Amino acid sequence: MRHPLAAIWDRFLLSLPLVLMSVLALASYWLVRTVQPVAAPVAPSVAQHAPDYFMESFTVKNFTKDGSLHAEVTGAAVRHYPDAQWTEVDAIELRSQDAQGRKSTASATRGLSNEDASEVQLIGNAHVVREAQTPTPIQGRTSPRMEFRGEFLHLFTKEERVKSHLPVELHHGADRFKGDALDYDNVTQVLQLTGRVHATLVPSSSAP
Repeated sequence: MRHPLAAIWDRFLLSLPLVLMSVLALASYWLVRTVQPVAAPVAPSVAQHAPDYFMESFTVKNFTKDGSLHAEVTGAAVRHYPDAQWTEVDAIELRSQDAQGRKSTASATRGLSNEDASEVQLIGNAHVVREAQTPTPIQGRTSPRMEFRGEFLHLFTKEERVKSHLPVELHHGADRFKGDALDYDNVTQVLQLTGRVHATLVPSSSAP
């Protein structure tokens, strides 16, 4: 008989909101190609860690073909560093909605993305939420609300992988999981929590 915890992990892995990665990738792609850089000095002798462009209070929105909002990224400020080829966003917030109308959000004190958005880091009070979804005739059951909290989250968008070397906390409906580090591979559907791992499982109120 399969352990109930395995089924919980399966539901979590299938529902992890990786769509938020592509949203931030879209924002980075748009910012690098639309914001005009500040004129650089002629023949600089030493490369300095200073932004070549910046923008305050920005919002990037992506719409579906029918005109409805698909995704949105906002931030208090954004800076691009040419020496490191990274884009930094203060007070980053991401919102998205999938084809079934299920909403996902993510936020952090600071966000970092490399030039092609293949790597994205959420730093400081990283918070990811995917709202519950009511059952459809095809699905036949409710998909519970999911929440992910931690101080650091490293997203590898092309590899569909999420890592964190700092403690994380996962909520899946009423169930709760904690670990000192995280490594999640969406391709293989394998999730590893290491260190001091703790799980609190709430029995279902429904009849067997």
